[in-house]
This record gives sequence, C-alpha cells and structure tokens, in this order.
Amino acid sequence: MLTKVTKLEELEGFRLGVHFSDGSHGVHDFSDLAKKPGEMREPLRDLAFFARAFLEFGAPTWPNGYDIAPEWLFREMMAAKELNKVAAE
Repeated sequence: MLTKVTKLEELEGFRLGVHFSDGSHGVHDFSDLAKKPGEMREPLRDLAFFARAFLEFGAPTWPNGYDIAPEWLFREMMAAKELNKVAAE
C-alpha cells in the first residue's frame, strides 16, 4: 500500500501538521528544506507562499509545481520520531 498524505494543517513558520493514509500524523518543520538551494525551492522561503501548500495525489504541493514525495516525508518524520498513530476505535 502506498503512503499518501491525507491532510495538511498550516502551523506557525515553516511547520505543517501532516496526516498520512495509515492513520499516523505529526508536525514537521520544513525550514531546512526551504533553505536549500534550487529554483523550485526559492519561493518556499516566503512564508506566505509556503502557507499555500495543498495536496495533489496525496503529495504536499505548492503553486509553482514543487512537491514532496509522501513516502520520503513519511520516512523523514519516522526517523525524527515526529509521528503518532491514531488509536484504533
């Protein structure tokens, strides 16, 4: 099963609340990503532009077409111990 992001929540600064299709969720700080060089990342340095993130096919995406693979984001958040699981009901 492919991991997809099902919901994004805008938080302060370069942080987003991220919910995944497996029920896990957490908060990730994207400030390091925004600081990295690259033409597609440059607009992300503007907080107003960064806040315009949306989901396209389960991937966090910005209006300039920059997107993040949900599987990569899941692994990053898992390694940083940023993920929580929703308890089964």
